Amino acid sequence: MANVCVITGGGSGMGLEAAKFMPKEKIIVLSGRTMSKLEKAVEELKALGFIAYAKTCDTSKRESVQELVAFAASLGEVKNVINSAGISPAMSTDLEKILRINALGTVYINQEFSKVMNPGSVIVDVSSNSAYVLPSIIINKKEYLLAETDEEKFLQKLVKKSKLAKGDYQRSGFAYSLSKNFVVWYAKKCAFEYGLKGIRVVSLSPGLIATDMGNLEAKEGGMLIPFAAEERMGKPEELGYALATVADERNGYLAGVDILCDGGSTNGMKEFKKKKK
Repeated sequence: MANVCVITGGGSGMGLEAAKFMPKEKIIVLSGRTMSKLEKAVEELKALGFIAYAKTCDTSKRESVQELVAFAASLGEVKNVINSAGISPAMSTDLEKILRINALGTVYINQEFSKVMNPGSVIVDVSSNSAYVLPSIIINKKEYLLAETDEEKFLQKLVKKSKLAKGDYQRSGFAYSLSKNFVVWYAKKCAFEYGLKGIRVVSLSPGLIATDMGNLEAKEGGMLIPFAAEERMGKPEELGYALATVADERNGYLAGVDILCDGGSTNGMKEFKKKKK
């Protein structure tokens, strides 16, 4: 039976780049919300010698994720899942939408795919270095637990917290940071739940990357660039390689942690370049 690699948010950016670093004997399934974009990405992969398919999916809806799982499982054994679907502050001022896609979407992907995955498989949840900017006093893990037991209450509490910020972009940024902090926490939680089944779960947090999404955030997020070790944005292919490496089943002891892949900007801001303007 063929091995299948599923990449959400795979129509462009780091998701598509990750696909290019996967072994060519694997079947690649790219998912996203726009079929035309996915079809273009699939043609690009086919030209490189991959077997690839496109499947639309709205990760904020469990039923849509279930359809993606069924499609992928019909092609072979789902071995790798890279969940890079998400939206950033510049893409929406709808706080609930940001939380549904980034946070609850991660819950649906992990829960539904883990049902069909076998020992030796891996889920990589993509977070963001924005997960590290919130003061610890803001983080309430008891609220995070609600994502699996009471979704509406989970959303209500995090939306209310996000509204503490002033300004539309700032509120969206607050919701985004909360959603990505949740992703880091939830990936760790799943690692220990699925680990006994032989399913490895890990998260990866990129910094500012020169993708369409990253370029949208460059005006506000660009303040992080001087804090990076090389004082630059990351390249999509760099993050693609990082994701593919983390998702490789040979990397079998890498679980229950977050990989902070942001060029050092988080550590630079907190310590090593703290005084730099």
